[in-house]
Amino acid sequence: MATIENPLTITEKVYVRVRLANENDIHHIYKLFFQIHEYHNYTHLYKATESSLCDLLFNKTNPSPLFYGPSILLLEVSPTPFSDIDSKGEKFKPVLKKFDLRANVVDKEADEFKSNSINDDDKNDVFIAGYSFFYANYSCFYDKAGIYFESLYFRESYRKLGMGRLLFGTVASIAANNGFSSVEGIVAVWNKKSYDFYVDMGVEIFEEFRYGKMVGDALQKYADPKEI
Repeated sequence: MATIENPLTITEKVYVRVRLANENDIHHIYKLFFQIHEYHNYTHLYKATESSLCDLLFNKTNPSPLFYGPSILLLEVSPTPFSDIDSKGEKFKPVLKKFDLRANVVDKEADEFKSNSINDDDKNDVFIAGYSFFYANYSCFYDKAGIYFESLYFRESYRKLGMGRLLFGTVASIAANNGFSSVEGIVAVWNKKSYDFYVDMGVEIFEEFRYGKMVGDALQKYADPKEI
């Protein structure tokens, strides 16, 4: 992890904005995805490049309707307030909030995660703290699409501040206000704090189901239909 000699220190209050990611954010998204793989000791499975991620998340050739394709919400922080600008061209109006701090936030990675947002041309103290990744899914249990919540992640300096509720709650609000049937995803049973967080947010845990995954050689042996 790279550090700086004079890390960003935020005292008393931190101002937060949740916004929809755009192509200018791909470098930071790539690094955040790598960090969550580090957190789970899965870096050996991380095969994406910035280019391949950009093609996945911002497909201009065959774009999906808003929130149906792979979608990223970024949570940005700043020591100074954000402007509540109502832009008619925005697909998603950013969510703004202020958090009171019990202790100072010291961010040694601030320079690496300085935001490239095009919304604040005159504001240069905005830093990306975390993300949520989600997309539409379908189930025989419902007659319309739901949202699959793939992951939520915060850089270490911004954990345990209550920001997870805002980020997950924003995804749930998107689902509730855009006709989706549900929000569902995987909950790590070994991580009690994470498990309790999702239950507290209203997620119902189905203990009788196990998550299954087929990748690599196990998948490729079915490439030839004649071998089935």
